Amino acid sequence: MSAPQYWLMKSEPAECSIDDALAAPGHTVPWTGVRNYQARNFMRDAMRVGDGVLFYHSSCAEPGIVGFARVASVAKPDPTQFDPASPYFDAASKPAVPRWLLVDVQALRKTRVLGLKEMREMPALAGMRILQRGNRLSITPVTAGEWEAIEGLLER
Repeated sequence: MSAPQYWLMKSEPAECSIDDALAAPGHTVPWTGVRNYQARNFMRDAMRVGDGVLFYHSSCAEPGIVGFARVASVAKPDPTQFDPASPYFDAASKPAVPRWLLVDVQALRKTRVLGLKEMREMPALAGMRILQRGNRLSITPVTAGEWEAIEGLLER
């Protein structure tokens, strides 16, 4: 069995906040709406049940890491791609050959907000993908060192 991997997953709090995830049955939510091929491929090819997740709020007054979670399922078709009423509908995606996937994410605990400014001040996070200019991916890998630095800071 391979060592756990770590991920940062962005969610707009108006769609699914850490509080929403913690209030869901089993503290688990489907991570719907990913419409980027690289992020989809991370879910399909690299994520494993039990991998650590940094729950990140984006497109809000104070973007940043707001909690810890874990990957709770293998990748599976995202049903929103087939729903014409969904903002994530994709008419080109077919049930027999779905284009978009999701994983279930189980929220473990809420933290204070660890914002980008504070993250940029931490030398251990200098290479973190979320901090790189032009990075807009909703899912990015996190190294074990980055995870440990963030966990150490937020556990204090």
